[in-house]
Amino acid sequence: MKKKISKINQLIKKKYKYSLLENGLSSSDIAVGKKVLSSKRITMAEHTRNFETAFAKKLNVKHALMVNSGSSANLLAVFAAGNPLKKNNLKRGDEVLVPVLCWSTSIWPLVQFGLKPVFVDIDIKTLNIDIDQLKKKITKKTKAIMLINVLGISSDLFEIKKIAKKRNLVIFEDNCESLGSKLKNKYLGTFGNYASFSFYYSHQITSGEGGMITCNNDEDYEILFSLRSHGWFGGNRFYSRKIKKYNYYAKKYPDLDPRYIFSNSGFNLRPTDIQAAIGFNQFKRLDKLKKMRNSNRNLILKKITNSKKWNNQFNFIIPSKDIDPSWMGLPILIDKKFKKIKSTFVDILDQAGIETRPIISGSFVNQPAVKLYKLNKNNEKFYEAQKAQDLGFLIGLHTNKISGKQLNLIHDTFFKIDAL
Repeated sequence: MKKKISKINQLIKKKYKYSLLENGLSSSDIAVGKKVLSSKRITMAEHTRNFETAFAKKLNVKHALMVNSGSSANLLAVFAAGNPLKKNNLKRGDEVLVPVLCWSTSIWPLVQFGLKPVFVDIDIKTLNIDIDQLKKKITKKTKAIMLINVLGISSDLFEIKKIAKKRNLVIFEDNCESLGSKLKNKYLGTFGNYASFSFYYSHQITSGEGGMITCNNDEDYEILFSLRSHGWFGGNRFYSRKIKKYNYYAKKYPDLDPRYIFSNSGFNLRPTDIQAAIGFNQFKRLDKLKKMRNSNRNLILKKITNSKKWNNQFNFIIPSKDIDPSWMGLPILIDKKFKKIKSTFVDILDQAGIETRPIISGSFVNQPAVKLYKLNKNNEKFYEAQKAQDLGFLIGLHTNKISGKQLNLIHDTFFKIDAL
C-alpha cells in the first residue's frame, strides 16, 4: 500500500512531455482575471451574467446559469426536477437510467435526492449509452434519463428524445465533456430538459473550475436560480430584479425585507466573477480551440495508422457522419489480444512522459462506492463498459498545435506494445 501511495504522489508531481492539456490558459485569460481581481469586486455579478447571456445565445437555448462546477450543475438539475414548486416533479424512489460508463457526480445527485440509479450498458463503438439496452431497462418506475455525452460525441439523441417524450421522461444531459459538439447541426447540451457543462482545466474551455447549466423553461430557470444561492431571491440585485418571482414574493410578503426572501431550499454553488471573466474569454475562442483539437487528433491518428509498424494494435472511436465533434481528449482501445498487459503498457506511456487517464472512470459498478450504497444489488454485468475499462485509456488533445517531437514520442512509445 505504501508503494502504491508513493507512486500516486509521484504521478501528481510529475511533469509530462505530453500532458492531458498544455498551456490551457492564455495570457489574455490571465489578464482578464487580473482585471477583475484588481477591481476588488470579485463575487458573482456582471461578468457572470454576460457569460451566461453569450452562452445561451450561442447554443440557442433560453437560459444559462453559471455555477462553480459541472458537478454542481448536475446537482442543481436533479434538485430542480424534484422541487416541490415544479409540476409533476420527480419523487424519492423514482428510477433514473444512467450509462454505466460515467463520472461519479452524474450518479451522486440522484442518490442524494433519493432517486434510484439504474445502470445501462454502452455501445463500445461510441462509448455512449446503448439505445437498445436503454429501451429494455424502461419500466413503470422509470421517470428520467441521465445522459452522458462522452468526450465530444453522443448517441442518437434525437431517437432518445423521442423515447423520452413518448414515456414522459425527464432528460438530464451531462454535457460536461462535449461543449461545442453538434449532432445534425444541433449543439449537444440542447436536447435535455436540463444540461450541464464543465470548465475544469482539461475540458474544451477552462476557468480552472466552473460550470454552466442550461434549460428552456422559465419555471425551471427560476427554481435553478433560487437553488444556486441559498434558496434566496434577493442575494444579487443585478440578477434578482430580472426574475419575475422576485417581484411576486416581494408583493406577497410585504413584511419581509425584499433583499432577504428565502422562497426555497438551496445551496451555495455560485461562481466568482474571476472565473466568469476567464471562462467567457475562452468561450469566445471555442470554435478555434475545437478546430485545433480536431486537427491534433487527426495528426496523431495519421502518424500511428500510417506507420510501417501499424497492425491494428489500437482502435479509435470514429464518430458518425451526423456528429461534428468537439473532442475533449483522445480515447483509445488497445486490441483485445493485449488485454493482459494493458496496465504495463500504460506504465510505459507514463515512464516515457505521456500522461494518461481512464475513459471517464471506467465501468462505475466496479467502484467501491457502488458497493457502499448498494447501487448494483444484483451484481449485474455490463460487458461493453467493462471492455472500455479493460482495453481503454485516454491521452490529451492540446489547444496548441502538436509538435513533431511530441508526435514522434507518441508513435515510438505506442509501438512498444508489440514487445511486451
